[in-house]
Amino acid sequence: MERHLSAILAADVVGYSRLMGANEAGTLDALKALRSELIDAKIAEHQGRIVKLTGDGILAEFPSVISAVTCAVEMQLGIRDRASITQPDHRIQFRMGVNLGDVIVEGDDIYGDGVNVAARLESIAPPGGIAVSQSVRDSVGNRLDLAFEDRGEQSLKNIEKSVRVYHVLPEEPDITESAATKDGRPSIAVLPFNNMSGDPEQEYFSDGITEDVITDLSKVSGLLVTARNTSFTYKGKPVKVQQVGKELGVSFVVEGSVRKAGSRVRVTGQLIDARDGNHVWAERFDRDLTDIFAIQDEITHAIVEQLKVKLLPQEKRSITQTPTSSVEAYTYYLRGRQLLHRHTKSYYCLAKRMFEKAVELDPLYARAYAGIADCDSFLDLHYHTGPGIAASLANAERALALDDKLAEAHASRALALSISGRYEDANSEFERALALDPNCFEAHYFYARASFAQGNLERAAVLFERAAELKPDDYQSLILLIQIYRSLGRKERIPEVARKGLERAEHEMILHPEDPRPAYLGLAALVALGQRERAKEWILRTLLIEPDDIFTQYNVACVYTEMGETDSALDLLERFLPHAGAEIKEWIKHDSDFDPLRGHPRFQKLLADLKRPAAVESSAGSV
Repeated sequence: MERHLSAILAADVVGYSRLMGANEAGTLDALKALRSELIDAKIAEHQGRIVKLTGDGILAEFPSVISAVTCAVEMQLGIRDRASITQPDHRIQFRMGVNLGDVIVEGDDIYGDGVNVAARLESIAPPGGIAVSQSVRDSVGNRLDLAFEDRGEQSLKNIEKSVRVYHVLPEEPDITESAATKDGRPSIAVLPFNNMSGDPEQEYFSDGITEDVITDLSKVSGLLVTARNTSFTYKGKPVKVQQVGKELGVSFVVEGSVRKAGSRVRVTGQLIDARDGNHVWAERFDRDLTDIFAIQDEITHAIVEQLKVKLLPQEKRSITQTPTSSVEAYTYYLRGRQLLHRHTKSYYCLAKRMFEKAVELDPLYARAYAGIADCDSFLDLHYHTGPGIAASLANAERALALDDKLAEAHASRALALSISGRYEDANSEFERALALDPNCFEAHYFYARASFAQGNLERAAVLFERAAELKPDDYQSLILLIQIYRSLGRKERIPEVARKGLERAEHEMILHPEDPRPAYLGLAALVALGQRERAKEWILRTLLIEPDDIFTQYNVACVYTEMGETDSALDLLERFLPHAGAEIKEWIKHDSDFDPLRGHPRFQKLLADLKRPAAVESSAGSV
């Protein structure tokens, strides 16, 4: 049984039975014309696939959320234009629903919750309108010139869990009209708190404060809170609050700053009315670092009080719950997570020390155990060091024993399982992680690499796309998409991800010039954009930083191949590939960068050597 993540569009004609009863032949002709002249063409234009047609309905699958939503909007606008010249009683209107979810593939058909939710969303969409799920809204962010009206959590027929629903507003709404939702709940966005410490290395702490404030506010049922990844698209950018309010369709915006120095911390926060830019509340907290959880709690309660939102008893308890009893452990955890995402051997080791210190300070800190598991997994996978996969699984299990609803812990266990070659178990764990937290970056990023190693490039593409959206400074997912798009024949998408990935990689190189990873991954983006001379300069740079690093050598070999320097590429491959780990041996089988070499005798010999029993290993795969 094949499963993958897909963007699903469900559409249905409004009042079809009435239209057929009034004018059967005319309705069928009009519907046929709409499909042949507009709907089919739009779905094909946006790389969609019509899965099935019913008498008045359509189910289509798309490779990305952006494609699905754009297609839905363009279809509705096209249908509206055609309807304007038709008698009101004979006008055809559609309801549409879009969802991002897991689907089961059987032949040309698809099934599963991803499809069911899309169908239920379509049924509650307004005539001529589009209803989307929270996962779709988060994926779109502010990348489309659209506004979304948050309709709150809704129970959908035969769907176990409630779903937060948004209505798509193709025309930009008046800010005074979108300032509050129909059910009266105020909407709010928390922008990334500014790091005022004078040290870029302290970004992890200000980002952690922001994420926790968003999480706490999201627990309040009387508020509608913009998701973290959408808010973090504004990180490091000068913003006007009224413009943010208009772009996100929120009535209030929270801004703040964090200055951490030794054992002291200063946090400022302000709540601003997005309609007029006036301050509703502002406060400065000068405290000991040990009071940071209390500060977060006070900020949340101040916002709730100012907006006159009533807290339910369980919400009061939930907000006051802290992730750890030790602020020092919390600080070590945040630092470790930041280091882990840089994905080199030295940073894995540093991150592991941070997580271990967090566990030493709080032996019940579930997230820290998951962090240790990830470090051990990558050290074993990439560099054959560390205590091994058994230790990774043990730490992931320890995290789950402490908190079985922690998405990061399920992702950590899935990563270790995939490295062990237990892909079926790993995929189930990844799906569990995504179900618990559809916005978990680690789950998407780890799952994408495991999918690539299994040769499931479609799934890997969707997951890498989502990972890049969830973490606005993640250059790795974007650059890895270049080779995946090439293999899938989606070359038209390569320039965009290459430009975005290169921009993020350049920013990372400025912050961390000692790190070779943004340089050697950035090579692929430079070549894709035709900047070959600059690529040669980056080759020299990355070889100077860590010439013996196996991933440096791998990626330089990729670029040599792209630039037609076949002998240089093969020389590198022959030197390091016999000593490489399972990860690279799996990756090279699917890496389109090496397609020009596949017919070369020297490359064929290398591949043949990989098939020998001594070289057969499993992997979750990523460079």
